[in-house]
Amino acid sequence: MALPPYRVDYSPVIDRPIIKWPNDARLAVWISPNVEHTEYLPDFDGVRDPWPRTPYPDVQQYSFHDYGNRVGFWRMLEVMDRYEIKCTVSLNMAVLEHFPEIARAMVDRDWDFMSHGIYNTRYIATYPEDRERDFYRDCKETLMRHTGKVLKGMLGPACSVSERTPDLMAEAGLIYHTDWFHDDQPVPIKVKSGKLVSVPYSVEVNDAALFGKHYEGEYFLQMCVDQFDQLYAEGAESGRVMCIALHPYFVGQPHRIKFLDEMVRYVTSHDQVWMTTADEIAEYYLANYYDQAVAHAARLRG
Repeated sequence: MALPPYRVDYSPVIDRPIIKWPNDARLAVWISPNVEHTEYLPDFDGVRDPWPRTPYPDVQQYSFHDYGNRVGFWRMLEVMDRYEIKCTVSLNMAVLEHFPEIARAMVDRDWDFMSHGIYNTRYIATYPEDRERDFYRDCKETLMRHTGKVLKGMLGPACSVSERTPDLMAEAGLIYHTDWFHDDQPVPIKVKSGKLVSVPYSVEVNDAALFGKHYEGEYFLQMCVDQFDQLYAEGAESGRVMCIALHPYFVGQPHRIKFLDEMVRYVTSHDQVWMTTADEIAEYYLANYYDQAVAHAARLRG
């Protein structure tokens, strides 16, 4: 079985064209809160059950996720405000309609947004082409209506995609995808029309991956610091990207929030860091390095 060379060319990091971020930054850091809404009685799409613990309604898991919107988001927001962080929200679009207070808080701070689906309990993996095309239209229109922002990227709902997803994203005018966890730099993704890039996201430096497996705040802090230090050192030669993925129902718990504060303070204490958003990373890469990367990959293929 072949890997998908028709989507992404193999290009070892050791000999790529050098990337220089704005102001000679070594490392582009973006923080991505996953602001989600999970349904009390979601439909089963025939692929998998998001909460297999019990038949619906699963009050325990529904209410645990709901904690993020009631309490955790606001606690996390205080940390982001303290360090003047402009986030890229991985957003379930229904949040904008269900929770107008959260929508207003994010808009007031001029945060950027990438789609994380409508709800986190609805996947696009089984959508037929027309329905997936309508999905992007719905996401774009909903975001524009509530925030005035143009949708530029996506992390698939529950990281679900179809084989057509990159093509349909580019067709809809999106410029980046964060489901490809395969690099420390942006990478071109081949599509039928337009241009699409992979912006590094993380399932490693991700509070859900850690706290969901009962690792705690000290471990999360140390992992983030270690990841940052290594990428910051490598970025002296060619710019790297670090994403810090958060979920308010995890990191916004009272016993964890101090570790988020310590981590953000550490990252922002370094001079050669570009605190940015996924939108800005994708736009900068497309304008300055996309064509170089495509040409370099073509030379490697011979």
